[in-house]
Amino acid sequence: MLGLGLIGGSLLRAARAAGREVFGYNRSVEAVRAARAEGFDATDNLDEALRRAAAADALVVLAVPVPALPILLAHIRDTAPGCPLTDVTSVKGRVLEEVRAVGLLDRFVGGHPMAGTAESGWAAGDAGLFTGAPWVVAVDDHVDPHIWAQVMALALDCGSFVVPARSDEHDAAAATISHLPHLLAEALAVTAGDVPLAFALAAGSFRDGTRVAATAPDLVRAMCEANAEQLVPVLDRALDLLHHARAELVDGRPITDLVEAGHAARTRYESFPRPDIVTVVIGEERWREELAAQGRAGGVIRSALPVRDSRR
Repeated sequence: MLGLGLIGGSLLRAARAAGREVFGYNRSVEAVRAARAEGFDATDNLDEALRRAAAADALVVLAVPVPALPILLAHIRDTAPGCPLTDVTSVKGRVLEEVRAVGLLDRFVGGHPMAGTAESGWAAGDAGLFTGAPWVVAVDDHVDPHIWAQVMALALDCGSFVVPARSDEHDAAAATISHLPHLLAEALAVTAGDVPLAFALAAGSFRDGTRVAATAPDLVRAMCEANAEQLVPVLDRALDLLHHARAELVDGRPITDLVEAGHAARTRYESFPRPDIVTVVIGEERWREELAAQGRAGGVIRSALPVRDSRR
């Protein structure tokens, strides 16, 4: 585990709780000491961790912000290039670019557990963070079926269900349900902060609407800026809806369109089906396309799919 913040630290805990042998790296000596104090195998020596991973052919998990990836990937290329590789970042296209740039694409399968809190750092980690949460495992054209199966197994062991998706489709969806909410939460918090009585009256709707604004600013910037190409169009869409509602309020007309459409969309979300994916064999012809199609339709993997023995 390369990175022992909220997600990496939670994953280290969850994987060990599932009976896996796990060890981690973090550049912060304080985080490493804290992990060791809780009985975890951790080091602040990156080369040492990667040499150990190479010797064990371990699955290497990138759990650092996007800006830190180039340096980390260069070390992996030089020290553990044969290890299977995945990540837990909230943007998949940018990570693909970085992995491709260092020549590790054939060993890489992108991942993104859709779980988290507004807290950060090792102390915020929780072995149960991923329980019942979606975990995207990318089915891009290059992915090796056996490495894909390893990432699937890790997600399932940590209590998640797997959502197969292409990286570009993941980023388009994440822009709407993760990155846009961060920007809206920041804007709502700033707006309320300008009104003297607002914080004194704030209750559930403000708390829920601004929860993610408590996330460390550098993490929010990293995810939004790395996915700007997908985020800008959905931000434009949200602004169009709000501008339309504003015009109706100014003209004294009802804001029926936005309120009813939003209510209907939220109701659809509550009843969105998640059928189990059970018939796909990983490594069979067109397995990536089939998984992407089923994931697009809401299908999820709750127990490990079979893997074809021969490598393709």
